[in-house]
Amino acid sequence: MKPLADFMEPLLRAWTGPLTSELVQTPGKFGLGRVPERLKPDATVHSVCGYCSTGCSLKVHLRDGEAINLSTNADYPVNIGMACPKGWEALTPLTAPDRGVTPLVRDKGRTQPVDWEAALRVFVSRVRDVQTRHGKESVAFLSTGQIATEEMAFLGVLAKFGMGMLHGDGNTRQCMATAVTAYKQSFGFDAPPFTYQDFEESDVLVFVGSNLCIAHPIMWQRVLRNRNNPEIIVIDPRRTETAMNSTQHVALRPKTDLTLLYGLANLLIRMGAVKREFVDVSTTGFDAFAEFVAGYTPEKVSETTGLEIAQLEKVAGIIATGKRVSFWWTMGVNQGHEATRTAQAIINIALMTSNIGRPGTGANSVTGQCNAMGSRLFSNTTGLLGGHDFLNPEHRAKVAGVLGIDEALVPTQNSLAYDQIVAGIESGRIKALWIIATNTAHSWIHQNSFRELRKKLEFLVVQDMFYSTETAEMADLYLPAAAWGEKDGTFINSERRIGRIRQVSKAPGIALSDFRIFRLIADAWGCGEMFKEWTSPEAVFRVMQKISVGQPCDFSGIEGYEMLEREGGMQWPLPPGAKPEKQRRLFEDGKFYHPDQKAKFLFESPRPIAEETCANYPFVLLTGRGTSSQWHTQTRTGKSDVLRKLYPKECYVEMHPEDAAKLAIGENRRVIVRSRRGKLTATAFLTATVSRGQVFIPMHYATTNQLTYADFDPYSRQPSYKYCAVSIERADG
Repeated sequence: MKPLADFMEPLLRAWTGPLTSELVQTPGKFGLGRVPERLKPDATVHSVCGYCSTGCSLKVHLRDGEAINLSTNADYPVNIGMACPKGWEALTPLTAPDRGVTPLVRDKGRTQPVDWEAALRVFVSRVRDVQTRHGKESVAFLSTGQIATEEMAFLGVLAKFGMGMLHGDGNTRQCMATAVTAYKQSFGFDAPPFTYQDFEESDVLVFVGSNLCIAHPIMWQRVLRNRNNPEIIVIDPRRTETAMNSTQHVALRPKTDLTLLYGLANLLIRMGAVKREFVDVSTTGFDAFAEFVAGYTPEKVSETTGLEIAQLEKVAGIIATGKRVSFWWTMGVNQGHEATRTAQAIINIALMTSNIGRPGTGANSVTGQCNAMGSRLFSNTTGLLGGHDFLNPEHRAKVAGVLGIDEALVPTQNSLAYDQIVAGIESGRIKALWIIATNTAHSWIHQNSFRELRKKLEFLVVQDMFYSTETAEMADLYLPAAAWGEKDGTFINSERRIGRIRQVSKAPGIALSDFRIFRLIADAWGCGEMFKEWTSPEAVFRVMQKISVGQPCDFSGIEGYEMLEREGGMQWPLPPGAKPEKQRRLFEDGKFYHPDQKAKFLFESPRPIAEETCANYPFVLLTGRGTSSQWHTQTRTGKSDVLRKLYPKECYVEMHPEDAAKLAIGENRRVIVRSRRGKLTATAFLTATVSRGQVFIPMHYATTNQLTYADFDPYSRQPSYKYCAVSIERADG
């Protein structure tokens, strides 16, 4: 088969000039609507970064109408003039040589470039054929936390209401589903309560499974601005960069967090740290919770976690005496086999000590991707648009009314989760898959299994900015999408701040924004009338505002994109008449989103690890962020010469020097790491930052997920990437 690069490179050279395609230039052609006006040839505009969930604002400098450089925005309340290495290099991936410039169709094993009309014919005919033979539910989509909120909403409505798909999920299931589920169950709505100012106003900060220094370096800079000389407690098996900067590193055994948190709750009760007035007025279930955690004595917790009783008492004492205690968690909690209850154990401690709703407090989940919060609210995956519920007839009627569609088009069931869609491929339930802006073949847990399952799909569509990802190379149909910087819209960051992204560059070739691709598909499918008012991203934003009315996330008081830029982004909620503020916390009045306006104490006994270590696989593998210059599957950060110099090119494994000595493994020796599912070759990096019996491999390398074990939290359906049993041996025998 002819390599893709053989025909992509000449196409790229041919299409580096201004866009002249009739498809793009003609208003209304294929339902595209008005093309946005060009920016002034030489100008500086503001745009929220497209990497992590921090939501930094960058100044994008233009020359002759094209972005040429970036600087930071000192006036934006998120990053206050700072940026991490990824932010400084945000423009680099736009000019990568493996950008998709035209649709590609695979026919009899050969991949050929086609125009959009031909690509749309293939998409519609193949998807309809699968639905006709196997039922509408046999086609599913997997989306992302990387595209604009308006595009997420468009995809969700198009796929589920227009095309009749029931099942669709996002890669946010891999990073944030636990936080969504925990907040919904505990608070009554997916509502992270904090603002970044809380990093600076706490006198005690507790980080659980969070390496904030590396994963969210600008947030860590906000911690460093704290003038309260705060206690910083880091609960993590590994001595991460964040743990090195803590005042108290709690190096517990992997995946014993839930036992530890129950034990701390028990100690806090014994110390008299419970704020009964708040608990009695604003919560339910505390007495049952107190009775439950009484069994988690210091002796029992010490035995399970490997921590000294004196350290347990010291940590509990710091929390008990803190006036403003904030709790922060990320993937070390979310990616676990009992993740939801672990997150809720954190929430429970914040509730019982009344550390919520006040400056410097909160049970605070830090999101992963740039627009994971947008996905959580508007992708039509974890719930109906705007945080509504597919199972609630009133919600279905409301959303249908706002959209002006027949209520019968709105599904009355929830979608399968990501892992269940993948399992559906294996069982034959899912026959066709549409993947948008995610690299499943690299990032999904138990990677080798997914690559085998692809053979069972009758039709695979991949829509991405690169034709070269592991997933795109498997596609029957590839659709070239514009990237961040080549389209308009909004992102929602971890603190619920809605920020604007700007088009500052042309997409290469005939690549289109996901928004425009969805418009084309809607018209080709025959449901374009449903989207007749969706003429631009800002028009969709106005629809989203109407849907948000009456919800905890109501942001209908935002006066369009211009207000977002003028005010430095806006945190929801902002209903009509509300005063715009730079910082906005939730639950200041002690009222939550359940019908009784109270938060719930939720708990249950810990579950055993599904894959314990043994004689053949004696080490626990931990995974996580490698450096602040790496991102996910490196499809974007890998394009930057600067970023590549900031991390090792080849996969490496951190292991304790004493473990290495027993296996005769020297520094920088090549080793083989095996699990029951696969093996990889890595360079040994000997360091006491990992405990004996544990090893660490960054998640970004292409082979890491050949090892990971597919265990799932029963409530959030989030995979447990952080724990599996492995062996290590010298590569030379």
